[in-house]
Amino acid sequence: MLFATLRLPAALALALGPLVLLPTGCQHAAQATSSTPAALAADGTNTGPGVVRPVVVTQPVRYDTDDPAIWVNAQDPARSLVIGTDKDSDGGLYVFDLQGKEVPGKTVHGLKRPNNVDLAYGLPLGGQPTDFALVTERETGLLRAYRLPDMHPLDYGNLAVFAGAPAEERMPMGIAIYTRPSDGAMFAVVGRKTGPREGYLTQYRLADDGQGQLTMTLVRTFGTWSGKKEIESIAVDNELGFIYYSDEGVGVRKYYADPAKGNAELALFARTGFAEDHEGISIYKTGPRTGYLLVSDQGASTFRFFPRQGTATDPNAHPELRAVPVAAHFSDGSDVTNVPLNAQFPHGLFVAMSDNKTFHYYRWEDMLGKNLQAVR
Repeated sequence: MLFATLRLPAALALALGPLVLLPTGCQHAAQATSSTPAALAADGTNTGPGVVRPVVVTQPVRYDTDDPAIWVNAQDPARSLVIGTDKDSDGGLYVFDLQGKEVPGKTVHGLKRPNNVDLAYGLPLGGQPTDFALVTERETGLLRAYRLPDMHPLDYGNLAVFAGAPAEERMPMGIAIYTRPSDGAMFAVVGRKTGPREGYLTQYRLADDGQGQLTMTLVRTFGTWSGKKEIESIAVDNELGFIYYSDEGVGVRKYYADPAKGNAELALFARTGFAEDHEGISIYKTGPRTGYLLVSDQGASTFRFFPRQGTATDPNAHPELRAVPVAAHFSDGSDVTNVPLNAQFPHGLFVAMSDNKTFHYYRWEDMLGKNLQAVR
C-alpha cells in the first residue's frame, strides 16, 4: 500500500472542523487485541467480537484492490474522492465517491499492474496550482500521473524510475509524495519489488516540464532493506519532515524526508506483535505535531496505532498504543484524513483495502471507539 496521508496545507486541514484526540497514556487505557485473525463472513470480510465494521464498502474492482488515497475537495469536502488501485496486468486506477460508488468516466483502465498511489495538492503546472495523483506501474517501470479531480494524464509515459538498475530491480511498488513546508517543493519517494540492501528507495524532485506536464529529477537513493521480504508501504509526514516505510516481516523504518538532512535511519519500530507482514501506513493528525501512525498487521487484519510525535523524551520512539481489528480482510493499503467530510464522516475518514476487491470506509470515531474526545 501506500500510502499515504492527507497532503492539504496544515492550516486548511486544521481549520475545516473538529479533530479528535486520544488521551495521553492511552497505552494503558486501551488493550491491544490478539494478532489471531477473526473468522470470515460470507462476503470474505472479518467478523467477530471487537471487529470494527465499515459504514461504506465500495463497488468491487475487476481484479485486485491494493492501495487507496483520499482526495479532499477543499471547496466542498462532501464531494471528496477515494482513488484506488486495481493491481493486474490489465489493471486500473479507480475513482469512488464518498458513497463508495465508482464515478462515471473517471477510472483509468489499461495500466500495467498499478501498485500504490499517492496524491498531492497545488503543484504549479501550466501556470496553475494542480492537485494530482501518482501511481506506480510495476510492469513498465514507470510512474503515471493524473490531474485531480478530472484524471487527465500529466505525463508522456516517460517517468521511468530506478534507471541503471538491473531489470529485476526496476519494478516500482510503493510511493509517497513529500511537500517541503519551507518552499513547497515536491518529491516522489518510490520503493520497488526487490532491490539492494542499501539504497532501496529513490527520491525524485517533481516539477513542470514547461508544457504543463510532470517531470522529475533524481535527488537521492537511500533506505535500508532487511532482505527478508519486500518494501511496499511508504508514508510521509510533511509537517514533521519524516518518511516511514514498512520492511515487511521486520518493522517500520523512519528517515528524514528532506534530502538535505541526510540518509541516516532514525528509528526501526513496530518490531513485535505482528502476525504477518507489516503493510499499509497512514497518518492521522490531531494537531500540527501530534497524532497517530496506523500500520496494517496484514495477517491479523488489524491496524496498530503508534504515536506520531514519539514520546515525551524521544521523538523517534514509537511504542504501540493500541490494536484495532477491522472487517477489511488481509488489508494491504490504507489512507486517512482528519478533515470532516460530511454528516457520515464528521471526524474524518479511514480507508482500508480488503482482499475481496473492495475498499472499506470507516468513521474515525469508530476506529478510536470509547477513547474519542472531540476538541476544537
